[in-house]
Amino acid sequence: MEKSTPRYLVLGRLLREYVLLPDGEPLLDIPGGSALYAAVGLAVWEPQPPPAIVARVGEDYPHDWLSAFEQSGLDVRGVKIFPQALDLRFFTAIIDRYTRAFDDPVAHFARAGLPFPKALLGYKPSNGISIDSRTQMQPFSLRQADIPKEYLSANAAHFCPLDYLTHSLLPALMRQSDIATITLDPSPGYMNPACWGDIPALLTGLTAFLPAEEEVRMLFQNRTHDLWEMAEALASYGCEFIVIKCGARGQLLYDAATRSRWEVPPYPARFANPIGAGDAFCGGFLAGYRRTYDPLEAVLYGNIAASLVVEGNLATYALDALPGLNLARLESLRQMARKV
Repeated sequence: MEKSTPRYLVLGRLLREYVLLPDGEPLLDIPGGSALYAAVGLAVWEPQPPPAIVARVGEDYPHDWLSAFEQSGLDVRGVKIFPQALDLRFFTAIIDRYTRAFDDPVAHFARAGLPFPKALLGYKPSNGISIDSRTQMQPFSLRQADIPKEYLSANAAHFCPLDYLTHSLLPALMRQSDIATITLDPSPGYMNPACWGDIPALLTGLTAFLPAEEEVRMLFQNRTHDLWEMAEALASYGCEFIVIKCGARGQLLYDAATRSRWEVPPYPARFANPIGAGDAFCGGFLAGYRRTYDPLEAVLYGNIAASLVVEGNLATYALDALPGLNLARLESLRQMARKV
């Protein structure tokens, strides 16, 4: 059976995640990564045709995971498998609902009274934020050749956090292919004062820019402490909507055309695993915007997608939610949004 052309593209990373939950329960070598969570957030609202993932993995990436993604309703034709191993391990210790640690996995396993997993031997966590290269691509950097030609007939694309070169080159390709809606979640590797001059070109022509609060604060340090001033400055570079993801406080939305400001609190979901919530939000935002062309509705859609993802330990948990639960939560959350 011939597969349909996707309407939505999600460009990002697939990872092999090692997670310590607050109660000490370990989740060892589970599928994760920004591209997976964003695609799930999208599929919560727009399951057909399946949203398409564009990412790079090595030959050691479990092929049965890709089959499982496909069975869950995701298009994985854009996952490029390289003929060598790629280290896609990623460790996170979840301290509480809003606090995570990424360093020293040995100490975290010891604190939990657990043996250190052999699969993490040799793992080197990233210490601090390194500045993205302007000239050298990384193994996970996406190239034009990584995108199947049939994907360029899609209607919308979301760029998950990747590197500066991917974010500076590929959105232009999307625009040339008449992909009308492009959203982007920035990389911490260039959201810093040293890269201030590079930011305007990245935002020009975007439908929405979706950074986390800590990222915009890092970029604007010594310039302003006001998040609304930051949002307005970012929008002035030619982006329609700025959405700042604020964790426990939900999201801030700035609409450049109307200069309107909205605050949306997080839906009060049952908490299991917060990993991927921000990425699921971005996927839900894109689905909501393409459905309604209303940025506030898009934020609400993203918020609900994130609420479903955090209630399970695996990314695809949200795709098995009770039918209609997303719509019921959406109606409830609409009453909580506040214009500033």
